[in-house]
Amino acid sequence: MEAKARKVLIADDEPDILEILKYNLLNEGYQVITAKDGDEAIEKAKIFQPDLVVLDIMMPKKSGVQVCEILRSQSAFRNTLIIFLTALNDESTQIRGLETGADDYVSKPISPKVFISRVNALFRRVPTKESKIVEVDGLVIDPEKFIVQLEGKDILLAKKEFELLHLLASRPGRVFLRNEILSQVWGNDVIVGDRTIDVHIRKIRQKLGVDCITTVKGVGYKFEL
Repeated sequence: MEAKARKVLIADDEPDILEILKYNLLNEGYQVITAKDGDEAIEKAKIFQPDLVVLDIMMPKKSGVQVCEILRSQSAFRNTLIIFLTALNDESTQIRGLETGADDYVSKPISPKVFISRVNALFRRVPTKESKIVEVDGLVIDPEKFIVQLEGKDILLAKKEFELLHLLASRPGRVFLRNEILSQVWGNDVIVGDRTIDVHIRKIRQKLGVDCITTVKGVGYKFEL
């Protein structure tokens, strides 16, 4: 899908930021709409069905984290990209945002060039139709349809949980280093710690109901069903 067909929703309570980001995204060929608070962002997302949602963490009515949680809880937005805008230097806030299901965050003050670079990089990481369906002992992972099934039962995973499971299950028995996982699932531009990976893997285990991901202490993880 070309950039001009991609839709972006920006939610921020600062008009100047909305104007700057919208201007630069339009110049890149994206379709863009804006929202001034969390409630408006949710309503417009339902109507506009964006490919990317850009959320200010500190917004009126609902914070960016709350909006992200609500969107990720709905199947229509499981595969939607989400970027946080934050003026906060609090690492725990950034980690919480990524664990909620965000794909990246950009710190304020925002450099338009950096912002556009991060947006384009995210879309380059979106699985293509050529991405392989993984089938292992009753587990089916379809990256095109964003479907996970175990023994014929649908399993609902958040976007990053899905990408992490697909990566590990694509090479059963192979140990993936933590740095590899971070690079391939979150990208080199996103700073996340080991705790973020651990939380996602714990959630995958819980949702599948089987302990299919083995921790190789001090090294990484491998998939064994």
